[in-house]
Amino acid sequence: MLRIILLGPPGAGKGTQSQLLQQRFKIPQIATGDMLRAAVARNSTLGLRVKQIMASGNLVPDLTMIALVKERIAMPDCAQGFLLDGFPRTVAQAKALETEVPLDYVIAIDAPDEELVKRAIGRRVHPGSGRVYHELYQPPKVAGLDDITGEPLIQRDDDHEETVRKRLSVFREQTQPVVEYYQARHVASQKPRFFAINGLQKVETVCNQLFAYLEQ
Repeated sequence: MLRIILLGPPGAGKGTQSQLLQQRFKIPQIATGDMLRAAVARNSTLGLRVKQIMASGNLVPDLTMIALVKERIAMPDCAQGFLLDGFPRTVAQAKALETEVPLDYVIAIDAPDEELVKRAIGRRVHPGSGRVYHELYQPPKVAGLDDITGEPLIQRDDDHEETVRKRLSVFREQTQPVVEYYQARHVASQKPRFFAINGLQKVETVCNQLFAYLEQ
């Protein structure tokens, strides 16, 4: 069983590596936004509570988010493990999570902010599948079209430069301490195991390093 947290700033390559990890280990990727939407769609007790909070314009409390994670990973597709993509986002969430959910690995992918901005503004996404391309680094076979379906690719609203810089600032302030928290636990020989990787490397290099680490 593999229970993994994947952390990193926007543009570091989490989305690409998440897809490769899913394919390799046959575990579902679980992102905060997905959990919120799924809970609301199911009309579960937690989902209804989240829906009301979101409608009021307030942030979902940490304990509610932990409850949503527990609800999601209790589903059958998580029997062999799961990949939490970009969650927890705060140290408070990390501490609450570790009391409720056993974890095996935390992987942190990072790169300098200027490189991350360049990556983000060139990123294009296939809305139906989530496949990710890049105009410079990983272009589709036909410009602007998905390799599999031939459907148009889009630039997400949060991939515009001003938005990217704001998201990076939020990450450095709120989520970088989470990376440091898990790194300190690893140094102290506490679970989960922590692995930091240089996101400036080629996609294949990062992928091979991740596979080697998780399969050792």
